[in-house]
Amino acid sequence: MDNNGIYLQPIAYIHSDFSSKFGIPRQSGLVESLKAQILFEPGFRFPEAVRGLEEFSHLWLIWRFSEAVEKGWSPTVRPPRLGGNQRVGVFASRSPFRPNHLGLSCVRLERVELRGPQGPVLHVSGADLLDGTPILDIKPYVPYADSRPEARGGFAPSAPDAALMVEIPAEWERLVPEDRRPALRGILGQDPRPPYQHDPQRTYGLVFAGLEIRFQVREGTLIVTEIFPIAP
Repeated sequence: MDNNGIYLQPIAYIHSDFSSKFGIPRQSGLVESLKAQILFEPGFRFPEAVRGLEEFSHLWLIWRFSEAVEKGWSPTVRPPRLGGNQRVGVFASRSPFRPNHLGLSCVRLERVELRGPQGPVLHVSGADLLDGTPILDIKPYVPYADSRPEARGGFAPSAPDAALMVEIPAEWERLVPEDRRPALRGILGQDPRPPYQHDPQRTYGLVFAGLEIRFQVREGTLIVTEIFPIAP
């Protein structure tokens, strides 16, 4: 700690299929088929530090919105869930534009890989994090303490339904690794467009698993128009 505040050191970084923010699910767990790995920094790369973690099915990740830091914060924000045109207080939202830019996600722990050159690696699913996001802490999800079925959800009382039907022509889908196809369909079905954009002639693009995915949305159906690899 210094005179300017508290220093938080990343203990790990996440490796996901998202190299840009567009298309990332707006909450963790909405697309359970999304896979990611948590890679510890050398100073925290100890198998004994994760001893017993495999007994838990879910984890809390505390992380930093690293790409939002330079943009500062605002006392009010416009949540996508409210259509992007209604303001609420930043502390009544999960906006990245917060005073300390901290994020909180609940993910499923698929397995703990203890051996290998990178030390223990946590394989998780359902993460809503950009590739390379710094992880500040990891805690086990404890159902009896962390689950509150009677809790009120404010303007987000339940998970959004998959809003769109998804059509991916076979000529394009074959370019997507087979183990990534369910996740891609889940992402597209959640409607990654900004809530204020509904032009049926507009072509959108998101980057996933090293691929550019281009699509249009017409009458409740998302149609993939092109898929091509991103040059390294």
